Amino acid sequence: MIKSANLGFPRIGAKRELKKALETYWKGGADQETLQQTAADLRARCWRLQAEAGIDIIPSNDFSLYDQVLDMTAALGAAPARFVAEADNELDLYFAMARGAQGAPAMEMTKWFNTNYHYIVPEFYADQAFKANPQKAVTEYLEAKALGVETRPVLIGPVTYLALGKARDRDFDPFLLLPRVLPAYKAIFTALKNAGAKAVQLDEPILCLDLSPTQRAAFKDAYGFLQGSGVDITLATYFEGLRDNLHLAANLPVDGMHVDLHCAPEQLLPVLEAVGEEKTLSLGLVDGRNIWRTDLSAALAVIEQAQARRAPETLVIAPSCSLLHAPVDLDHETKLDPALKSWMAFARQKLEEISILTKAANNGRNSLARAFADSDAAVEARRTSTRIHDSDVAERAAGVTPADLTRANSFSARREVQRARFDLPPFPTTTIGAVPQTPEVRKARAAHKRGELDHAGYQAFLKEETRSAVDRQLRLGLDVLVHGEFERNDMVEYFSEQLEGFAFTRNGWVQSYGSRCVKPPVIFGDVSRPAPMTVKWSVYAQSLTAKP
Repeated sequence: MIKSANLGFPRIGAKRELKKALETYWKGGADQETLQQTAADLRARCWRLQAEAGIDIIPSNDFSLYDQVLDMTAALGAAPARFVAEADNELDLYFAMARGAQGAPAMEMTKWFNTNYHYIVPEFYADQAFKANPQKAVTEYLEAKALGVETRPVLIGPVTYLALGKARDRDFDPFLLLPRVLPAYKAIFTALKNAGAKAVQLDEPILCLDLSPTQRAAFKDAYGFLQGSGVDITLATYFEGLRDNLHLAANLPVDGMHVDLHCAPEQLLPVLEAVGEEKTLSLGLVDGRNIWRTDLSAALAVIEQAQARRAPETLVIAPSCSLLHAPVDLDHETKLDPALKSWMAFARQKLEEISILTKAANNGRNSLARAFADSDAAVEARRTSTRIHDSDVAERAAGVTPADLTRANSFSARREVQRARFDLPPFPTTTIGAVPQTPEVRKARAAHKRGELDHAGYQAFLKEETRSAVDRQLRLGLDVLVHGEFERNDMVEYFSEQLEGFAFTRNGWVQSYGSRCVKPPVIFGDVSRPAPMTVKWSVYAQSLTAKP
């Protein structure tokens, strides 16, 4: 039988429970035990949800209090020395690396490949030592086991981990550390095996990028060393196709390989030819990074292509990548337009799609005829909807000419006009734009949303705040003023609300980093601007002063 798998699940909670617990802890409003209990409750909820959805291979150690790459740094005992003296315990050390401590600036943070998630960048030194700390991975595996859920622990693979870090010593290649880091990985494997784990998932998305000769050699050395560690290894790649690295990946001594067939559907046949049947092949067919429903019929056709070439027991159906990058549960969107909602799937619904595809692959499409009929109807409705395809937008876009994209005057000419118009000093003073929004502003906005402050009252309040901000800048003697942007909530949301083609969720939160969560507007169709967006407040602010 074909099995189903998940590569990772959102850890923030459907109502951002983790965010609230973390920020309460950081403020001193809760102790470590309370924070850890909230984390354990969230993990248990996620494992049960995946088991109830019928997922066969469920991840553990995908949960994190801050970031999975930082977790790997902690698991390898690779904390920079400047933090060790500042921390009283492991949790303080962990958060110090992410957020900084007295006299110890935080580690760098940057984007996780081409996503909007951010990871804590490992720091490497020529004298770097590693010491395995498998406690988190083992503890979470055993937590799930106690709930009756067998899991596959997830770790960042050694080559990706070294590739994503930065050398802090000059002229030092982090891959010189590979012989030192691999024994720590093997020690973690041993600890997991002793706890009862039968398999691990090693995430190596770096395999989808162009590799240097050093990195290619590191893959062969690393997996040759880890071979025979007593646990089955599934190598997970995602965010792109393997391309030139397919032969390298297919010949590594691992037990299974995951490929992203959403971002790179063209790699299916080459992968089927390259990966031998001694390995399981995990097909990433459900988009792990967006909120749209899967076209189940199209996905099942891909599975059938694989079934025609491989034994079913060597195939696994999975999301394209971890569901970390998706909101948690569409069922919480009670105010969303029903038609739009019918086109969507959050993390929980994506689990259901994986389960449906797996059952259909094993038992035939007719066994789930209703699910496929619903999927086909949603796909067709979205494809043909006039809300998505706006003929006016298409006509205007088609009418754009090269002249529309070229300014009539050069910058030097425009600059002279501006100098004459504004008569600014050689070094004018200004600010970036927004003025910090006070608790009073937030309180008024909330009251307006609840209907406790009517539109006229709210507009009057915003005008008074704008006038106050302009007066303050005049008193300070600034040359170019800003209006303060008090009418705006979240910057992106403010503009999106005034555009056609956007929709807004109430709980479509995704993690950006640590406790920072974002709720991006949903672009569902052609975008147009039905009315001016900024003119009213710009005109009002300018009426308060002769300065620009």
